[in-house]
Amino acid sequence: MRFTAFSDRAARMVRHPGFYKFAVLVAVSGGGAVAYADARSDPSSEYAQAGPKKKLVVLGTGWAGTSFLKNLDTSLYDVRVVSPRNYFAFTPLLPSVTCGTVEPRSIVEPIRNIMRKKTGPIRFSEAECYNIDPTNKKVLCRSTIGTNLDGNGEFELDYDYLVVALGARPNTFNTPGVSEHCHFLKEVEDAQRIRRSVMNCFEKASLPNLSEEERKKNLHFVVIGGGPTGVEFAAELHDFVQEDLSKLYPNALELVKISLIEAGEHILTMFDKRITQFAEEKFQRDGIDVKTNFKVVKVSGDAITMTNSSTGEVNVPYGMAVWSTGIGTRPIILDFMKQIDQGNRRVLATDEWLRVLGCENIYALGDCATIAQRKVMDDISSIFKVADKDNSGTLTVKEIKDVLEDIIERYPQVALYLKTKQMKDFLDLLKESESDVVKESVELDIERFKKALSQVDSQVKMLPATAQVAAQEGEYLAKCFNRMKFCEENPEGPLRIRGEGRHRFKPFRYRHLGQFAPLGGEQTAAQLPGDWISIGHSSQWLWYSVYASKQVSWRTRILVVSDWMRRFIFGRDSSCI
Repeated sequence: MRFTAFSDRAARMVRHPGFYKFAVLVAVSGGGAVAYADARSDPSSEYAQAGPKKKLVVLGTGWAGTSFLKNLDTSLYDVRVVSPRNYFAFTPLLPSVTCGTVEPRSIVEPIRNIMRKKTGPIRFSEAECYNIDPTNKKVLCRSTIGTNLDGNGEFELDYDYLVVALGARPNTFNTPGVSEHCHFLKEVEDAQRIRRSVMNCFEKASLPNLSEEERKKNLHFVVIGGGPTGVEFAAELHDFVQEDLSKLYPNALELVKISLIEAGEHILTMFDKRITQFAEEKFQRDGIDVKTNFKVVKVSGDAITMTNSSTGEVNVPYGMAVWSTGIGTRPIILDFMKQIDQGNRRVLATDEWLRVLGCENIYALGDCATIAQRKVMDDISSIFKVADKDNSGTLTVKEIKDVLEDIIERYPQVALYLKTKQMKDFLDLLKESESDVVKESVELDIERFKKALSQVDSQVKMLPATAQVAAQEGEYLAKCFNRMKFCEENPEGPLRIRGEGRHRFKPFRYRHLGQFAPLGGEQTAAQLPGDWISIGHSSQWLWYSVYASKQVSWRTRILVVSDWMRRFIFGRDSSCI
């Protein structure tokens, strides 16, 4: 009765015309405050579509696709989602799943749970897209469960806008035997297979009538790839063996060996050198055999063949191997790239607004795409023309400063170059090129202008293929779609260098929030913005809090935290389920 009365009063409040002006709900979660306001406060809400909604098809439910859906105003579009898996997986915790630190269902959220919380309806199809037809604006899909009358499960969807967020696949570099004999660590199913394989290796080594050589082979775990995933898995496996399996298989402990193979000179090369050095020294203390400058050339059922400039070719027997050397492009993306004349690229290329180059209404984000940042020197003549408002053929420093903000927004490498060289503005850039005192009244012809900007393109950087980038891209693109109608009439972006007016939206800008490298033994290396490095137990607790707060729902947040508590109390589960 109390709840009913409260609901009636709440309904009368919501119907009150002044309610939406001031109603703000502040929710505190994971150490952060998030404010939710009614959509009527957004001027773009006045531009809600009155006619038939445009068809928006989203391919994929990974980090990019799910972030896009969570932030999209689905009442504005007819949204269809297609993915072969009906859930979102928190992939940074996959190494924890391999050793039972976290249960697989704790890191997945059914995509329909996310969909039902949206304001507008979303239709989901558990199927795989096998062809994109940009000419006819169709995607061809195939369900593995066979839902149509023919029993092959094939269907096609029309679209007005297409968002491609299909992710990537493991990159084997065409190394013989990798696909047949190695485990990957990209999906939840991969982590479950690794978990069963680890336990099977210990059970095999415990069988009677085996020689010590055979037991050593079964208990040799090899990780190929010294990136964050490979390093974290090796650390998790070491902790699993030392803290839990040593009690269950006491006779096998001395025979266990973990090897980490890296083709480069060091592991964790994307981190600060201090972290790399600490990780290598810690692994050496823990007994993890780190082999750098070794390239794997072949994998068979019994041995891994690798080469080194000093030792030559070496065959190493193993019990289980995990391949974690980077990502490759999915076949559907390769086929699509050939259709749009991008066949010579490694991944799908987009502009700074995540729109696929050569396609008007197709967007790509996440690991399947990369932003092809335009270079200043390719547009230098157009930039000069835009800045030269009086058509005098020369530019003053003041004229350049008038458009500098737009240039920096359109070409972020200019700001990076100024920051790298510790320069304040264009005048400092001009002084560097002239090697003399320069006044603001000086006039530049196009050759001097080119000379001043000749080095800025050295700061063009490719974005890393990480969950952090994909999530930010999804959020950015959703906000663009939410404001598309409004921004068509009220553009917010920088000046068009090759055309009239302004771009509809500001270009995507990635904001790096830091990265973690768990190294086992309740120690983690953290590299945060501002060159802030932290290594040790305190960083491990920071890792716990950040990863708990980044879960997509309270359900998964509670499950993950409870798994960590269970592990502290009872240890990791060693069953082969």
